Amino acid sequence: MPPDATDTKRRILGAARAEFAQFGLAGARVDRIAETGRVNKRSIYVHFGPKRQLFDFVVSAALAEMADEVPFTAKDLPSYAGALFDYLTARPEILRLTSWAGLEREDASPSEVQAYEPKVRELSKSFDGAAVDVLALLLGQITAWQFASPGLRAHASEGPWSDDRLQRHRALLIVSVEALVSAARART
Repeated sequence: MPPDATDTKRRILGAARAEFAQFGLAGARVDRIAETGRVNKRSIYVHFGPKRQLFDFVVSAALAEMADEVPFTAKDLPSYAGALFDYLTARPEILRLTSWAGLEREDASPSEVQAYEPKVRELSKSFDGAAVDVLALLLGQITAWQFASPGLRAHASEGPWSDDRLQRHRALLIVSVEALVSAARART
């Protein structure tokens, strides 16, 4: 009976996720993924194909995990914004993975496009032709603190990642998303 590949795949994916989050597609090394995952390089290629294919799989899995953990609620975007902010704050590697994907590829993978499709479809019911814009602005607001310059975040007197700082930012995020929803409804 052949050995079960499930544990091998799990180790590869865990190591690949950490490697890609830290170094991106171009900087990631299959040798390091193999070493961290306690597998040989051949196992990586057999299970996932070339490095780019593994990267796309890891990004796709991160987006699917995020969608499962933080269900999209088009009817309550402020609550969704708060929940996604909390999720990304607790799991910064997911935001790094998606950032690397945007920086290193001209086009999105089919799974990335598919990840946004139900959100755009739901928002189209309320915002018609502005659905993509609303979603882009929403996601920009949610990730504003994580993407703010470290020089700007250094001005947070209590520290940029303290619980108090994050909760104050989260509260303002919700107010900002409420204003976005109101303004978008007024224009559609």
